[in-house]
Amino acid sequence: MHTAASRHQPVRASLAAFVGTMIEWYDFYIYATASALVFGKLFFSTSSGFYGTLASFGTFAVGFMARPLGGAIFGSIGDRLGRKKSLVITLLMMGSVTVLIGLLPTYASIGIWAPIALVALRFVQGIAVGGEWGGAVLMASEHSPDRSRRTFLASFAQLGSPAGLILATLMFKLIGGLDNADFLDWGWRVPFLMSALLLVVGFAIRLSVQESPDFLAEQQRRASAPTGNVDCAPLAEVFGGAPGLLVLAIGANVLGIAGFYFTNTFMLVYTTQYLHLDRGLVLNGLLAVSVMQFFITPAAAYLARIVGNHRFLVAMSALSVVSPYAMFWLVDLGSLTSVTAGVAIAILFIGAYYAVIAGFVSEAFPTRIRYTGISMAYQVSGALFGGFTPLLGTVLAEKFQGQWWPLALLFSGISLLSMLCVTLLGQARSGLLPQPLRVREGR
Repeated sequence: MHTAASRHQPVRASLAAFVGTMIEWYDFYIYATASALVFGKLFFSTSSGFYGTLASFGTFAVGFMARPLGGAIFGSIGDRLGRKKSLVITLLMMGSVTVLIGLLPTYASIGIWAPIALVALRFVQGIAVGGEWGGAVLMASEHSPDRSRRTFLASFAQLGSPAGLILATLMFKLIGGLDNADFLDWGWRVPFLMSALLLVVGFAIRLSVQESPDFLAEQQRRASAPTGNVDCAPLAEVFGGAPGLLVLAIGANVLGIAGFYFTNTFMLVYTTQYLHLDRGLVLNGLLAVSVMQFFITPAAAYLARIVGNHRFLVAMSALSVVSPYAMFWLVDLGSLTSVTAGVAIAILFIGAYYAVIAGFVSEAFPTRIRYTGISMAYQVSGALFGGFTPLLGTVLAEKFQGQWWPLALLFSGISLLSMLCVTLLGQARSGLLPQPLRVREGR
């Protein structure tokens, strides 16, 4: 018999996934924004804008390199001990580290210890994010009473990404009116310190959600399994059971990760340092695009449910292949309208793709290793492609100053890779590919 509380759990779980990931991504995005605008000047001694930006984006990449470790650690916790336990820990870690970054002394105060501390905190932040995303997706999707609605409910975790970006952009806009000296002295710290308030709200909501029904059913299966029939460790089974499936899942996530950091992190550097546009103008454009993505996410998830997730993802990745040429042409015109329209074209397809990919990939893995499987796919993809995309974009922009076509080709390559992997992953889920690429049924 279903109680009123249990009937409301799908809504509560979706809300918790949304709020939790919004806070996590807010923390991550304020770091990304500060990497583009602040850290190169305050935490590294170089006077060159180019090399200071590279060093700053290097610390940004460190967070991505730590994320697979977080996926492994918290994926195992989530698959063995429960989704809820894992998610409470990641939220506390992320919020605490973000506040500490806001309190860090700069290079001028403590010298080389400033960038060392920044990198260390960034590494812990990456571990927390590495464990957060997969659990949030599963807590939303696995509470669905109807299997056909799982991708739509999983999109609420994805909705936290644009919401976090909106909050992060608004916070930097709030302090954007400060003169440069105050902005570099104390203004940039405000968004980091505000994370403490968000942490309290997110923690209260997350505690109110019950454990995933799929995980509880998996616990019962394990309890009733014959003595001696012990499952492999989740991480060992993910890597050893179907490595080809993991590779395809990694590639399928590239567009949603690398493409997003291309448009929202690298483009901030490209427009301010290479096109010499006003920082406030660019932030206004990115804010408008973030609001657009917020509404794209549920609309895309609903449309994908009608036309089919696989068909929808292939179409969005194909359109992303051609979108950067329009984006750069418009952005180079330099007005608020053209910058907003240019980035919006790319985000339209990236955002739609990102809304659906989480639910699509999660269904490829059986319950017993699902948290570990989707976490490793997403976080390894982030480590290999997400963290280094702004670095590579900056190198290309410096080498080909005045020419945007190499940057557009980079974006097209990212889109093509995901389109290929989604195509093959759809075939693997249908049993059309060899055994190493096929999904193994749960025991």
